[in-house]
Amino acid sequence: MTGEPFSIETLTREQVAKTIDHSLLRPELDSEAVSAGCELARAYDVASACVKPCDVVQAHELLAGSDVKVSTVIGFPHGSSTSAVKAFEAERAIAEGAEELDMVLNIGRLRSGAVDEVRADIEAVVEVAAGRALVKVILENAYLDEAQKILGCRLSEEAGADFVKTSTGFAPSGATLEDLRLIRRSVSPGIGVKAAGGIRTLDALIDAMNAGATRVGATATRAILEELEARQAKN
Repeated sequence: MTGEPFSIETLTREQVAKTIDHSLLRPELDSEAVSAGCELARAYDVASACVKPCDVVQAHELLAGSDVKVSTVIGFPHGSSTSAVKAFEAERAIAEGAEELDMVLNIGRLRSGAVDEVRADIEAVVEVAAGRALVKVILENAYLDEAQKILGCRLSEEAGADFVKTSTGFAPSGATLEDLRLIRRSVSPGIGVKAAGGIRTLDALIDAMNAGATRVGATATRAILEELEARQAKN
């Protein structure tokens, strides 16, 4: 990162809101909860509402006419679907209204050093999404050592992904500042970095931004943005 660090004093509400992908991925969420989550995402004008593939149509209808994108997940949460299945998921999601795809790379193949297979797996989704949706590649750092994280970043960029993301939020650990700095160093400036897992407060979000995150997955969207408004009102 260059320039002054992000802080309460330098950030606008819009900047913070448009950093957030409001996460609606818990398996127990029913249709009513998804509707409420999409309405919250719309009210706070966040970057996107990230929903399960089965909820894309519902989210697309609820967010129509807003600046909030519909995002969904591919090969989630383990990344172990075949590339053909991931490509089909991506095609179907885009057809139903998704504009951003958070795909899990093949974690086991990455750990095995199967470089060409991992790159091709990402390319399968990138090719489907080309010109139609952003692709964020989830590394799931809880299961990777530093060299594997760097390799995952390199392969994601080579495959044409738009973002590299730390985690699904469902592994033993989520985003760390160390990992965010590592990812930021390991990809070109034009590649986005997304933090996911454990970003529950305004301070944690700002710390993530200062470590290189350009997007943050969060379930505590309301609390984060209300805290920002309250703290800025005191200044």
